[in-house]
Amino acid sequence: MASMRFAMQKAVHGTFISSHYLLPRTNTKIFSVRSFSAAMSPPSTAIFYDQQGPPDSVTRIIEIPPGEIKENDVCVRMLAAPINPSDINRIEGVYPVRPPVPAVGGYEGVGEVHTLGSAVRGLSLGDWVIPSPPSSGTWQTYVVKNQAAWHKIDKETPMEYAATVTVNPLTALRMLEDFVDLKSGDAVVQNGATSIVGQCIIQLARIRGIHSINIIRDRAGSDEVREKLKKLGADEVFTESELQVKNVKGLLANTPEPALGFNCVGGNAASLVLKFLRQGGTMVTYGGMSKKPITVSTSSFIFKDLSLRGFWLQKWMSSDKAKECRVMLDYLLGLAREGKLTYEMELVPFTEFKTALDKALGKLGSQPKQVIKF
Repeated sequence: MASMRFAMQKAVHGTFISSHYLLPRTNTKIFSVRSFSAAMSPPSTAIFYDQQGPPDSVTRIIEIPPGEIKENDVCVRMLAAPINPSDINRIEGVYPVRPPVPAVGGYEGVGEVHTLGSAVRGLSLGDWVIPSPPSSGTWQTYVVKNQAAWHKIDKETPMEYAATVTVNPLTALRMLEDFVDLKSGDAVVQNGATSIVGQCIIQLARIRGIHSINIIRDRAGSDEVREKLKKLGADEVFTESELQVKNVKGLLANTPEPALGFNCVGGNAASLVLKFLRQGGTMVTYGGMSKKPITVSTSSFIFKDLSLRGFWLQKWMSSDKAKECRVMLDYLLGLAREGKLTYEMELVPFTEFKTALDKALGKLGSQPKQVIKF
């Protein structure tokens, strides 16, 4: 048990250092006891796993002992953190980059400054901060990190948007801006339009005067889904079965052929995105929810000169983008405060984590994004 406690202190709070050191006695001189007092974080309640596997089997709630707060550290009381698909993949051990076990789950979130190291400047008790870039270990009540890891945000931001701004909205923003020089009046096409990234693409495109063509799955309630997306600003919404025609572009009416497409599904849904793209268009893949491969016809390359690209936010943020990234996050949070960027979420008390995890795993049917409230 003692070894486990040490491992967790090292993994979560940094290397543990005792607060007292005794100097040796000699026959000729008596040395006094030197005491090194250090600020300590409160104990933390955390979603912990010590092996990779199914999240509903390997995760459990534990109490983590207090950890030292060094002079440049900030102890943050977490307010909220989402359960993202990538969080689940990290616990399963299938995500390309994941923390070594034992580990605490979670990757993004928002918290309130609880304690400041003696050398910290520019932050005050009670400030709201988000980890930027995001990092593992947000599914716990207290997190201690160096000041440089935290980005102060406007406390007027709705908590659930502050907790979820990085992984999904920032992905949508970067994909709209990084691959094709879009102008007002241009169009984009995407599958997975009901995902948070998809909803953000619709709204960010509308703000820029860019049309969006959106593909959704055939399912019960698809008409209601279509209306929800239209209210967000979608120009066109089609089910996959509606696109089983020879000339999908004949369905576009006054919407121009898209120059840019987004794929997070794979399989047939990716092929439908490709069918819409104009000559020389680009499809960006950022997910593969169907776990089916992307099949591209030879003619798409030879006669349409289409380009296939990929986007992974974690790789983009690992480059020298820290300051640029924080400016973008402030922009997105500003849109959320103004009601110009919205998406469906469910705030769930930390005590009901198991139910929230079951919903995130799809055990209870289609559910909104689960956001844990501490």
